[in-house]
Amino acid sequence: MSAIANAPAHDHHDDHGHHHKETFITKYIFSQDHKMIAKQYLITGLIMGIIGIAMSILFRIQLAWPEQSFWVFEALLGDRWAPDGVMSPSIYLALVTIHGTIMVFFVLTAGLSGTFSNLLIPLQIGARDMASGFLNMVSYWLFFLSSVIMLASLFVESGPAMAGWTIYPPLSALPEAISGSGTGMTLWLVSMAIFIASSLLGSLNYIVTVINLRTEGMSMTRLPLTIWAFFVTAIIGVVSFPVLLSAALLLIMDRSFGTSFFLSDIFIKGEVLSHQGGSPVLFEHLFWFLGHPEVYIVLLPALGITSEVIATNSRKPIFGYRAMVASILAIAFLSTIVWGHHMFISGMNPFLGSVFTFTTLLIAIPSAVKSFNYITTLWKGNLQMNPGMLFSIGLVSTFITGGLTGIILGDSTLDINVHDTYFVVAHFHLVMGISALYGLFAGVYHWFPKMFGRMMNKNLGYVHFWVTAVGAYGVFFPMHFIGIAGLPRRYYTNTNFPYFDDYADVNVIITVAAIITALVQLVFLYNFFNSIFFGKKAVQNPWKSNTLEWTTPVEHIHGNWPGKIPAVYRWAYDYSKTGEDGEYVIKGQDFVSQITPLQEGEEELNH
Repeated sequence: MSAIANAPAHDHHDDHGHHHKETFITKYIFSQDHKMIAKQYLITGLIMGIIGIAMSILFRIQLAWPEQSFWVFEALLGDRWAPDGVMSPSIYLALVTIHGTIMVFFVLTAGLSGTFSNLLIPLQIGARDMASGFLNMVSYWLFFLSSVIMLASLFVESGPAMAGWTIYPPLSALPEAISGSGTGMTLWLVSMAIFIASSLLGSLNYIVTVINLRTEGMSMTRLPLTIWAFFVTAIIGVVSFPVLLSAALLLIMDRSFGTSFFLSDIFIKGEVLSHQGGSPVLFEHLFWFLGHPEVYIVLLPALGITSEVIATNSRKPIFGYRAMVASILAIAFLSTIVWGHHMFISGMNPFLGSVFTFTTLLIAIPSAVKSFNYITTLWKGNLQMNPGMLFSIGLVSTFITGGLTGIILGDSTLDINVHDTYFVVAHFHLVMGISALYGLFAGVYHWFPKMFGRMMNKNLGYVHFWVTAVGAYGVFFPMHFIGIAGLPRRYYTNTNFPYFDDYADVNVIITVAAIITALVQLVFLYNFFNSIFFGKKAVQNPWKSNTLEWTTPVEHIHGNWPGKIPAVYRWAYDYSKTGEDGEYVIKGQDFVSQITPLQEGEEELNH
C-alpha cells in the first residue's frame, strides 16, 4: 500500500472534473491531460508508421525487380534519386536508414510506450494524472519536434542519412564520405538528441507516478502486469538512452569540431585525415549499449499489454503473476549486459565473446517463462476471440519463433556465419518489429473504448489480423533461408553475384507478401478513424475487466474519477473466481473488480 497515496496532496485534485472551460488549444494541442497526450502519441506514431512502411515497400520493390523503371519511384523520389524511374543506390540506402530509424524509435518506442504508458499508468494505479502534467506535455512536443526534423531530413539537397539506422562511423562521421553524410546526417543526429530528451522526460514521469501516486490499497503486488512492464521499461530507458545521447553528441563533435573520438587512420582522396586516434568500435559499444535494451524498451510494453488482454479474454487469472514480474525484472537487468552479441565480428576478444554468448543465452530463460505462462493462461480458458485477443496470441507466436532464431545469433560461433545476412533481418523483425506491432494493435483494439468512447468494428479487425498474420510470416519466414544461404542485407541489388540468382524469385515472393501486408493496414486505419466518429458507443466496461480504468466514466474528465478515487482490495486477475460453494464470488459474474472488497470468508489469491 502506498503511504503517499493517502497524503492530502493526492486528494486536493478531486475537483478536476469541474475545471474552468478549456479552449481548443489547451484541450487538444497543449493538453496536460494524460489521456489526450496518449492520443497525440498514438496518432503521431501511426502517421510515422505509415511513412516507415511506405519506405519499406519502395525498397522491397527495388529488391524484387532490381534496376527496373517504376512510375512510383519517379513520382515519390523525383529525377534526382530515381532518374527515368530507376532507383539510385544512394536513395536505397537512405530509405533503409530512415525506415529503420522511424520504426524502431518513432513508432515502436514512442508510439507504443508513449501511448499506453500515458493512457494506462494513472488509470490503472488510481491517480488523477501523471506526476507532472507539464513535463508530460513537453515530452510529447519534443517527440513531435524530433519527428518533424527527421522527416525534414528527407528533403535536403544532399539527401537524408545513408549510413544505416545504426549510423556507424566513419561513414556517419565524415561529411564528405557520401552524400547522405552531409546535412541529412546532421539533422538525423539533432532529431535523435531531441527524441532522447523526450523519452527521458517521459520515463522519469512514469517512474515517479507509479512509485508515488498509487491509490489506497494498490500495493506493488496488486499492480496489473501492464504497469509493471511500463514501469520497468521506463527504468531501462533512463539507464540506457543517455548512452546513445553521449554517442550522438560525440559524433557531432567529430563531424563539426575536429575531434577524433571515432576516427582513426583514415585516408580521404589520398590524404591522411588530420585528426586521428579514435575508434569506430567505441561507437559500436555506445550504440549497442542502448541498442539492445532498446529491444526490450519496445517489447516489454507489448508483453505487458498482452498479459492484460490474454487474462481478460481467457476469463482466467494470469498464470504465475510473481514469476511474470520476476521475468520482467530479469529481462531488464540482463538486457544491459548482452550488447556485445551485435559485435562478434568486430575483432572482439574470443573470451569476451563467450561471456556475451552466455549472458545472451541466459536471457532466453525469463523470455521462455513469459511464453509458457501465456500458453498456460490460455490453456482451458473460456477464450473470447476478439481482435485484441488474436493479436495477443499472434504476439506469443512471433515472440517464440523470433526468439528461437535469436539463440543462433546469440552464439558467437554460429552468428559469424549469418552476420549481416537476411537471417538477422528476419530475426529482429519477427521478435521486435512484428511482435511489438501486434502488441500495439492488441492495445488499440482493447483500449479503444477507453480512449474514444466507441467500439471498433470487430469484423474489420478479423480481416486485419488474419491477412497481417499470414503476410508477416510470408515476408520474414523466407528471409531465414536466403540468409542461411548467405544473401547479404543492405545491398541495393544482388545481380552482380551469379551465386544468388536462384534466390531472385524468393525476393519477389517476399515483396508481394510485404505489399499485401502493407495494404491491409489501410483496413485498420479506416476502422480506427471511422470508429472514432461513427463507431458504436461503448459501455463503461465492454470486456468485463477487473482493472481500475474501467471504473471511470466513459466520458473523459480531467482527473479520471468524478469523486473520491476508489480504494483497491484485491489483485487485478480475479477472473472466474469461485467460493467454497462452487459459485462465482459475485453471483452470475465471472469477474471481480479491484475495487470490490473481499467477501465474507473469501481469501485473496496467493499469487
